[in-house]
Amino acid sequence: MIQNSFAITTTFIAYLAMMLAIGVIAYKRTSNSSDYFLGGRSLGPWPAALSAGASDMSGWLLLGLPGYAYAAGIEAFWLAGGLLLGTWLNWLLCAKRLRTYSITTDALTLPEYFSRRFNDNSKMIQVISAFFILLFFLFYTSSGLVAGGKLFETVFGLDYTTAVIIGTVCVVSYTLFGGFLAVSWTDLVQGLLMAAALMIVPVAAMQGGFGQVVSDLRAINPELLTLWNDTKGQPLSAIAIISLVAWGLGYFGQPHILARFKATRSNKDLTTARRIAVVWSALSMVGAMLVGVIGLLYVTNSGGDVLADGEKIFMLLVNAMFHPVIAGILLAAILAAIMSTADSQLLVSSSALAEDFYKQVINKEATSEQVVTVGRVGVVVISIVALVLAMTPDSSVLGLVSYAWAGFGAAFGPAVLLSLYWAGMNRNGAIAGILVGGITIVVWKQITGGIFDVYEIVPGFILSAIAIVVVSALTGGPSKDVQDQHDVFEKNLVELD
Repeated sequence: MIQNSFAITTTFIAYLAMMLAIGVIAYKRTSNSSDYFLGGRSLGPWPAALSAGASDMSGWLLLGLPGYAYAAGIEAFWLAGGLLLGTWLNWLLCAKRLRTYSITTDALTLPEYFSRRFNDNSKMIQVISAFFILLFFLFYTSSGLVAGGKLFETVFGLDYTTAVIIGTVCVVSYTLFGGFLAVSWTDLVQGLLMAAALMIVPVAAMQGGFGQVVSDLRAINPELLTLWNDTKGQPLSAIAIISLVAWGLGYFGQPHILARFKATRSNKDLTTARRIAVVWSALSMVGAMLVGVIGLLYVTNSGGDVLADGEKIFMLLVNAMFHPVIAGILLAAILAAIMSTADSQLLVSSSALAEDFYKQVINKEATSEQVVTVGRVGVVVISIVALVLAMTPDSSVLGLVSYAWAGFGAAFGPAVLLSLYWAGMNRNGAIAGILVGGITIVVWKQITGGIFDVYEIVPGFILSAIAIVVVSALTGGPSKDVQDQHDVFEKNLVELD
């Protein structure tokens, strides 16, 4: 438990009050399903970029990545480098095209985009996509709740169960009312706070400068400074390196990140947003890795015991090195990271439940107001299920995120990329790709040994892409109306640029 104080508690309460105030303001500007799920497509470059980044990184950035660097040293660079490359490529390859296509087809959600892109009157693509969104987001959202539990448990000495419940209530409260605008505006604030914390903490913790840090790490274990060996001096296998770098593939299929592209107010803003997002990601991940390795030095040099849970190293450094007022602000960055992702995940999950299940299967005549109401109910229901999954104190934030990340990347990544660039893709190919990618993740995760030790996103992504191409070719390619729509899209892309 961190030594608690009135200052830290007050800081947390003030931060939560500010986020709730933003939610109330956004509530007053939310009148229909387009406002609730995409903010009326009104995001500027800064909110779009930082909302995408903050909702992407989550508590993983301040807990999972520092914890990995704490245990493995700069081996973590393979993971961070793959994610940075994936961030840049996602903005470069998907942002403008997905926004243009979603406007062309008037699609709010990713499943709705697939359905309208291929004129799927049966709505099978929409329902299948919504199923995988709900499945994998339960694990993703629960990872955020686990991170929240660890935060409140460590800072306030609360029972883990109580801590997780408090964190869940914090996230649900403003997501429930404000919808996408509340999520995006709070993400802007939270993204700036996260980046600032990750730059301030390692700089403040360095004793004698960066050169001294390198020297001290070499004295503890020189393997902490090698990219090609693990901490025991054994060469990293090709499977290990591929698995770490392959995290970057996940970006192309993350519904909560792709939603920011669709919600941006213009294609021109997306170019500026891409630059902001890449710089923010680079600074944040470098800071997170430095927190991990410098935290290891601090624990070693102070004579403390090696942390049983390395994912708490950021909290330990903050408590040890800063005045309670500053510590409260920096620890609020963890809460910011957790909230910025969990709120986005809950919103996308509720949109899948409301737009893609309720409106398409249960009540096809549902009004916009009814869809929003169902979406808000969905936020509560989904958060309760995720809360149950998060109730195991030994759960790893990184472990939960890796499974959900792979699920989305494999199920939707190839389908998104090919649907935006390949005119020969059809409805059957899309369905095959989504099913093959999602099922591969679930099955591959259960098998270990040999090639099955590779991160499941690699086979999932490859097999999904193959399924799309083969099935589309075997079933005659796109129909004439789908081809005509693609021509309209290409024309709109030029005009909107």
